[in-house]
Amino acid sequence: MANLKSGLILGEGENLVMELEAELWASSSNPLAKLIGSVIKFLNLLLGNKRQGFVVITNKRVVEVIQFKALWVLNTGKNVKYLLPSSVKEVGYTKQGTCFGCFCQSYHLYYDAFTQRTSVLLSDVDEAGAQKVVDAFYKAISSAQ
Repeated sequence: MANLKSGLILGEGENLVMELEAELWASSSNPLAKLIGSVIKFLNLLLGNKRQGFVVITNKRVVEVIQFKALWVLNTGKNVKYLLPSSVKEVGYTKQGTCFGCFCQSYHLYYDAFTQRTSVLLSDVDEAGAQKVVDAFYKAISSAQ
């Protein structure tokens, strides 16, 4: 059994394709946005607040996990959401220029469902890496139908 950072337990015959840790503090790959996000994250860490988000893609399902902690160790909540393949209308990635459009590119995985739209900043990936994530996501939801 693989030990996942999200804490998700894999089922029988289920293999991990990828586990994406969502950047919940910075809004883009822009160095200034990352710096501001790091400062906010550090201030919350001093106060003992922590939140982590994950998108886990396996060969059989796609799962969203968000964990909340207070006072550094107290679990205050955890949201685990299975994405139903029939509810996902669209999956893809967006590429945005940051730092006035020319220095840094940020890639976001997004998926639209009937009830929500989720976007996750993909850190340290290029266009081929973003395409790989989208292909894995699509393969997981299409094989489950």
